[in-house]
Amino acid sequence: MNQNTDTTLSSRLVSLDGYRGFVMLLMMAEVLQLSEVSKALPDSSFWKFLASHQTHVQWLGCSLHDLIQPSFTFIVGVALPFSLLARSSRGQSKLLMTTHAFGRAFILVALGIFLRSVGKPQTNFTFDDTLTQIGLGYGCLFLLGFRSQVEHYVWLAIILVGYWAAFAIYPSLNDTSHFSKVGVSESWLSDHRLQGFSGHWNKNSNLAWAFDTVWMNLFPRQKPFEFSGGGYATLSFIPTLATMILGLIAGKKLQSDQTAMEKIRWLVLAGLSCLFVGWALGAIGICPVVKRIWTPSWVLFSGGWCMLLMAGFYVVLDVWKRRAWAFPLLVIGLNSIAAYCIANMLEHFIGETLKTHIGYERFKFSGDAYQPLLFGATILLVMWVILLWMHKRKIFLRV
Repeated sequence: MNQNTDTTLSSRLVSLDGYRGFVMLLMMAEVLQLSEVSKALPDSSFWKFLASHQTHVQWLGCSLHDLIQPSFTFIVGVALPFSLLARSSRGQSKLLMTTHAFGRAFILVALGIFLRSVGKPQTNFTFDDTLTQIGLGYGCLFLLGFRSQVEHYVWLAIILVGYWAAFAIYPSLNDTSHFSKVGVSESWLSDHRLQGFSGHWNKNSNLAWAFDTVWMNLFPRQKPFEFSGGGYATLSFIPTLATMILGLIAGKKLQSDQTAMEKIRWLVLAGLSCLFVGWALGAIGICPVVKRIWTPSWVLFSGGWCMLLMAGFYVVLDVWKRRAWAFPLLVIGLNSIAAYCIANMLEHFIGETLKTHIGYERFKFSGDAYQPLLFGATILLVMWVILLWMHKRKIFLRV
């Protein structure tokens, strides 16, 4: 924790903090329980639409909620060139910076594992949390930060093509009896099963799942690991590194001496290109767009959205300098680790405290359908006020 941080809005890329704050707000806003409101109002297409974008898609495709993790990951890459420049200007040696980076990576991995187990005593070791996935690849990203931009593109291509080829080579498991043993129901298969060549990326029957049946059982467990209920996998940290490299490439562009218009044009064109290529790879059956196992096409598709969002925040906050509206986002974005910990560790405590001292029934004044929304909005407000208190006292959690 740093209580005397020299972080100021004038000395950093404000759009990066705004974008980070927006992403973290989306994550924290899960407490709004829009799906519960939608269930209570089944005839409302408006609430159904909002609820669909506050939940992850089952396998193929993308919702707004699915863009939280790639955005947070992409931002890590964007921030790296600015971090290296700041540390170099303070006279830090490459050895010192590298030691700090690998220490940071270890802390991120450990913190992600810890947060996944908070309030869940039956949870075993898992490596699919956002922080853990970032930490597993952060050391490699840091070393790439010292290399040329050509090497960034080369390593991006190596990761994407190599990871795709590894899945394509691994045998496609099509036996329905196999799926029943790894938590994939017949109803799920009828709606989401991938056919043909795309079957190499089916849920709990792919290379990453096979790796985890060995890897996860190396750690203490109450019973042997057989599958992840959501289909998530440890090996996703490899394509997650590719998402961070996309961010690194964008960060180097934003740090360059090019004009603001040239930077914006590049971000938009790069974003649209990544979106199209990612979508096309899925559409023609070469590689499906699946966030849960972070397919190479997902790296490109989600990376395209990240580029476009970064461009939008850059235009508004750093070029037009319209910042007053973004203050709530900046409060979160400047303290993103604290926000992540608060959302994972204090949400239940805050909710139970509100029920004790205010009463859940008091949130019914707008009708039963909106009760979960109002209750969740109050929890969200309390979490933000905590971050505001920390912001005003310059208390920032840093790893």
